[in-house]
Order: sequence, then C-alpha cells, then structure tokens
Amino acid sequence: MQRGSDRLSVHRDDEMKHELRELLRSGHPTRVEEWHDPEPAADDDPEVWGGPVGGLGSPASLERTRLELARHLSRHAFPAKPGEVARSLRRNNAPGGLIDAVAALPHGERYDNAQRLAEALAGGA
Repeated sequence: MQRGSDRLSVHRDDEMKHELRELLRSGHPTRVEEWHDPEPAADDDPEVWGGPVGGLGSPASLERTRLELARHLSRHAFPAKPGEVARSLRRNNAPGGLIDAVAALPHGERYDNAQRLAEALAGGA
C-alpha cells in the first residue's frame, strides 16, 4: 500500500513531465495569470545577497560574518592561523570574498574560535 500524496499514476506523471518539458525550458513564465508570477525585489527591501564583510564595525556586520564562518567551518578548525582557516574555507566551498578577507588577516595571529575571527574580520578586534 502506497501512502504518498500523489494523485496520479507513475505513467501519467511521466506523460505530464514530457508535455511540460519544453514550456519549462523556455524561460518564460508558466502561469496563465500574471498575478501568479513572483514579484521582483522592491527598492527598500533589505540586502539579501550582501557579502559577509560589509559595513565594518557594525554589530550586524559582526553577526553576518560569524554566521558565514559558522556555515563553512567546524569547531575542529580552531585554534588556527588565517592561512589554515582560509584553506579550510576553500575546502568547504565558502564564498570567495570571505576566503580573501580571512587570507588578508595578519599571518602571525592565531584565532581560538569563530567569534575571535569574526571580530577581526569585522574590525572589532
């Protein structure tokens, strides 16, 4: 007994995929009514795709930087020097701006945790 939420058979599902393939590849809206399409971003919407190191010194910048570091580093990465952290970020496919910012830190420093590293990146250290 199948307990899925699908209402169609596997054959009908494949048939519908075949029918819609060209429409989906076209890049044009697939909805009939315009009001179903998603709206573009407004001028006063908050910046979503900003880099991890922007507006140096602000609490929001420190928080964003710490969040980006937490996404791409584990606890086992610390304590470490900037070069070691940059290599770890590259291995974990971190954004290039974050890797460059870490690599630009003084090479003699050693950071015990992500908080200390975020403070140095955000200019609060």
